[in-house]
Amino acid sequence: MASPQRRLPSLNGLRAFAAAGKCLNFRVAAEELNVTQGAIAQHIRSLELDLGVKLFDRMPRSVALTDVGRTYLVEVQRAFDILADATNNAREDTNHVTINVTPSFAARWLLPNLRDFRRAHPEIEVSFLATDQMPDFKTMGVDLAIRDAHAPFPDNTQHEFLFERQLIAVASPEWVEKNGMPSGPDDLADHVLLHDMEDEWPLFLKTAFGSPQVSAAHNITFNFATLAIDAAVAGEGIAIASLLLVENDLKTGKLIRIFPHALRSPSDYYIVVPNRNKDRVATKTAWAWLRAMRQTR
Repeated sequence: MASPQRRLPSLNGLRAFAAAGKCLNFRVAAEELNVTQGAIAQHIRSLELDLGVKLFDRMPRSVALTDVGRTYLVEVQRAFDILADATNNAREDTNHVTINVTPSFAARWLLPNLRDFRRAHPEIEVSFLATDQMPDFKTMGVDLAIRDAHAPFPDNTQHEFLFERQLIAVASPEWVEKNGMPSGPDDLADHVLLHDMEDEWPLFLKTAFGSPQVSAAHNITFNFATLAIDAAVAGEGIAIASLLLVENDLKTGKLIRIFPHALRSPSDYYIVVPNRNKDRVATKTAWAWLRAMRQTR
């Protein structure tokens, strides 16, 4: 007689638990998995109900693993390692690559250049996974990531410099015609400044003019840099943007530089590859294409 099939918890619940257990922060776990903080909390509550045990102690401003949670996390992470290895082995000979990238880099550099890759390698099937945070290579099935990052990099990965990340101030010609060209931070009082979540305006002004103060008429904040750039193109204000991501807009005249200063960001664009996937043909093909794109700049 066959043994009854073992009932396993929800995979989404286990992923949420593994991500939250690693960083002990539901918000950071949500950003990593590209879901809401509420979804992380709900998945973990459902997992606790399913198991009949408490995995986290909830405090007003933090969470901590219980003794059971710590033990379970080790086993869950081991299970994800086994699952990742099995998945990698199963698709080892396939022409498929999953690339993780920030939404802004995907929208403003990778997708505009994708035709070049597809023309050169029509046999490779590409999947994109856009997240704001470095992916969990154990649980997310990522073959290669392109991140604006700096050391330290995740364990069991290889990394390679791709592009410098230089930050400049940009606006549309229409905005400048209407509001004037500022010559320094004092002139920004008549302008709208467009921010993303990294908020690099203070550092830009400090390195350019020795003043970190931002005394703008208005400030608008977006959760992704590409949205701030889109707003600048639409004539909504002045944005700090990666030069790499606005090169086409500068060439076509959709944007113009506001100050001559360029800030070298503390983080550059890197290729990050998990060791378990570095020898896959599709991964190596994508990696080589990115190297070639770097050399053409």
